[in-house]
Amino acid sequence: MLEKYNIYKDKSFNLSMAKEETKEKEKGKDVGKEAEAGLTDIPGIGPGIAAKLEAAGIYDLMGLAVLSPASLAEMAGLGEAAARKSIQAARGMMKLGFISGDEFAKKREDVSHITTGSTNLNNLLGGKGIETKAITEAYGAFGSGKTQLGLTLAVRVQLPKEQGGANGKAVFIDTEGTFRPERIRQISEGIGANPEKVLKNILVARAFNSDHQILLLDKISEMIKDGEPIKLVIIDSLTAHFRAEFAGRGQLADRQQKLNRYLHNLMRLAEQHNLAVYVTNQVMANPAMMFGDPTTAIGGNIVAHASTYRLYLRRGKQGSRVAKMIDSPNLPENECQFYVTVKGVVDEDTEE
Repeated sequence: MLEKYNIYKDKSFNLSMAKEETKEKEKGKDVGKEAEAGLTDIPGIGPGIAAKLEAAGIYDLMGLAVLSPASLAEMAGLGEAAARKSIQAARGMMKLGFISGDEFAKKREDVSHITTGSTNLNNLLGGKGIETKAITEAYGAFGSGKTQLGLTLAVRVQLPKEQGGANGKAVFIDTEGTFRPERIRQISEGIGANPEKVLKNILVARAFNSDHQILLLDKISEMIKDGEPIKLVIIDSLTAHFRAEFAGRGQLADRQQKLNRYLHNLMRLAEQHNLAVYVTNQVMANPAMMFGDPTTAIGGNIVAHASTYRLYLRRGKQGSRVAKMIDSPNLPENECQFYVTVKGVVDEDTEE
């Protein structure tokens, strides 16, 4: 079991998964009885309805509690009144009402961070890298470093927490054909990790259209239920299929509605399972912009509002990349410089 997650060649870097699992179990014991309750403990939900919900990707009380009555009625074949009662019961058991600010702060203590490999970029993101229970979006032109940052995160999430990782696996949803195993090997060797073990801990799926991309989210929930320690979901890119399939102003409303639903499901996944979400986004040039940078992210306000942290990446001088914090609930607007090298994302290019 330990060997499966030990991504390092050197014994001094061994991951102690057994200790992490023990800590998780101890945390689980301290959680209230509401976390131990299952779907069948809800009035009106028997084994048959629970099986239908699990087939639709709802495995626990939290998943049930955040559904709308109409959605539950459609999934389980219930009447809307019965669905509303079941949801209210789940919300009561999960205690989803108001809590004080200090209680909320305690809930936030389990948030983990994943280092980007660059101290400058980590500082831009608050000091430790991208965080769990949040969506971090990076948009920019081709060659700005969006995919390279995603590949670096996919390697570094496997590091122990003391070294800036989350001691877990990564899921890579590839919509543009950008995932390259040889690049993962390069980055792994750059940090002294075993490339083959790192690759085994990255679960890759090629999404061929927007519907397939949406269905893959349910697969992630299934894998987590089956015991996969997934701590990072990477989508490269978020909008490629939506942009290609919904062309013209006539289909804009349908595209935005579908994209909005997808982003809400993504955020729910992040919060339910305490994992980080990193998405890349394509851009377009705004022809109405006469002065300044005409680069505009695809997806409009829907994507802008859904992203917890929004980064704009662009090429800088002498082969560098520049990241600018565009939006964040707790961080100031700022920018930093980093480089993309054989070792992935770093502060300085030492290869010359």
